[in-house]
Amino acid sequence: MILKLLIPIVLLASILNANDMEDKILEFEEKRFSQNPRIEVNDLSIFMKKELSQKGWYGFIVNIKATMAGNNVNAKDIVFSNGKVITSELFNLETGKSLKDIMTPKLTDKYYDKKRLIAGNHNAKDKIVIFSDPLCPFCMDYVPDVIKYVKKHEDKIALYYYHFPLLALHLAAAPLVKLMVKAKHDGIENIEEKMYSVFWDEKFSSKEKDESVIIDAFNKVFKTLYTKEDIDSKKINEEIFEDVSMGENVLVQGTPTVFINGEQDKTKLKYEELGK
Repeated sequence: MILKLLIPIVLLASILNANDMEDKILEFEEKRFSQNPRIEVNDLSIFMKKELSQKGWYGFIVNIKATMAGNNVNAKDIVFSNGKVITSELFNLETGKSLKDIMTPKLTDKYYDKKRLIAGNHNAKDKIVIFSDPLCPFCMDYVPDVIKYVKKHEDKIALYYYHFPLLALHLAAAPLVKLMVKAKHDGIENIEEKMYSVFWDEKFSSKEKDESVIIDAFNKVFKTLYTKEDIDSKKINEEIFEDVSMGENVLVQGTPTVFINGEQDKTKLKYEELGK
């Protein structure tokens, strides 16, 4: 998540030097967050530093561990600096695009976890990672197309799937994702592909609060007999939490979010260039 403050950040003069820029970035961030009485900063660290094409400018992703309203929060913030000034926004005047768009961490090898492989060859050179919500309308169209494409080139591409339910938009995704994980644990093959072939919005609202409605719909489709107790296991909850955490660590905020060979693909079309 990106931690948002009530206090806006503006382009501020600073005494940053090239040799201690990172320390000064952290010092600035600590002072900035400390201005909000609701936030207690526990730890700050530089997660990523990237040299920009604009001469002398760098982008930073800052890891923030804080306590907010009594809750522990792990968040990330993006700032830019040239060693003399610091800002939370930087735009390219020619394109009008925010340079935050290029501040995306590259995936490490841990994201190519064989247990998350849903199509293709784990040893393939080209790798696709998708973070998705089964009730996201865009995901419903997109994920089946990617799976179909990878299966056509299954020796040359690996496709990995991570759960990233958008609970603020699709409350019903919480039990539905648990059901997906349970079904996979029980050996139902190709559960991800099968899930996206179902028009769930015909069976319940994405905002449905009654878990029994979602469970009953799933059981009818897949001829299972799952109960609420079956999907509320520690193992299932931990697996979903790990998926979401891994997404947040690389600044995933919406779905589908797609990475091609470690780099986020905002066009979501580069997979069509693979396997040829």
